[in-house]
Amino acid sequence: MADTSFRATEIDGPFYDDLKIGDRFEGAPTMRLTDGMAAAHHAIVGGRLRLAFDAELSASVTGQPAPFAAPAFVWDVAIGQSTLVTREAIANLFYRGLVFRRAPAIGDSLRTVTTIVGLRPASAKPGRPPRGLVTMRIATADQQGSPVLDFHRCAMLPARRADSIGVQGEPDPPQRDMETTEIAAAIRGWDLATYRAQVPGPHFHDLRQGMAFQLAGGALVSSAPELARLTMNLATIHHDGSRDGQRLVYGGHTIGLAAAQVTRAFPALVTILGWDGCDHLGPVREGDTVHCAIAVERLEALSGGGGLAHLRCRARATGLDGTPSDVLDWRLIGVFA
Repeated sequence: MADTSFRATEIDGPFYDDLKIGDRFEGAPTMRLTDGMAAAHHAIVGGRLRLAFDAELSASVTGQPAPFAAPAFVWDVAIGQSTLVTREAIANLFYRGLVFRRAPAIGDSLRTVTTIVGLRPASAKPGRPPRGLVTMRIATADQQGSPVLDFHRCAMLPARRADSIGVQGEPDPPQRDMETTEIAAAIRGWDLATYRAQVPGPHFHDLRQGMAFQLAGGALVSSAPELARLTMNLATIHHDGSRDGQRLVYGGHTIGLAAAQVTRAFPALVTILGWDGCDHLGPVREGDTVHCAIAVERLEALSGGGGLAHLRCRARATGLDGTPSDVLDWRLIGVFA
């Protein structure tokens, strides 16, 4: 009788030294944004952007008959699709220059291409396995091929060998000040006057540079693996705690909770159009509570009324032992009517 046994092939990688500049990853499934997915996402991270809940207001302001898709939902899908590269990630370190090219709606389908643009080996430490930093350019488009989202992400990956390749490409792209026209292109044609007339303030004319808010209540981190599954995030560290005894929370989860806190501080915020940058300062674990401090750093008026507010959101997570730690430094750009 023939021997039908076979040796299983372990599915892992890619590792740091498997990658090279210019590698493209575009095999993640295209994802259609649905009402059910949006509701599940909101149940996990929260948020109070009115356009995502009020269909009539959304149609009046955006001119689109389909419901507005919350930006945190959209960027979580894009990040999840990019994790074809980072299944073995040890940590996610930063994001740079995220900008919405258009504001997608429920019913749109998103497809993401991830390109390796920077590689840098991490500093060697006695007793620590080799590892390196991988910087990716992430471009997301809709079902028509129209650009939706564009940004850089950097993650730390393990290396197979200690003699891994050196610095290549642009491993640490700087935070950049994007032009107003570039940022505002996603809301071209929106009727901000209608939003201003129908929604209580504070609106753009009520904001002042230097305003700061410390929210009294925090946000509990829960349903972490559910969010990773919802957004097709493949990083093992968010699903399997058997390696070090505890799963780490997906970075987009922390950012989503922070975005929800921003909508509490600014209840008339129209939407978030971009990020100058976002740095993960430390790990977050399920059961932590996230508190945010938010400040207005800069204001830019738009020619048709309303304007852009460059905000800085700093988050601390308090663990079950009561010890707080800094976990997020996020510079985002919101639009106000």
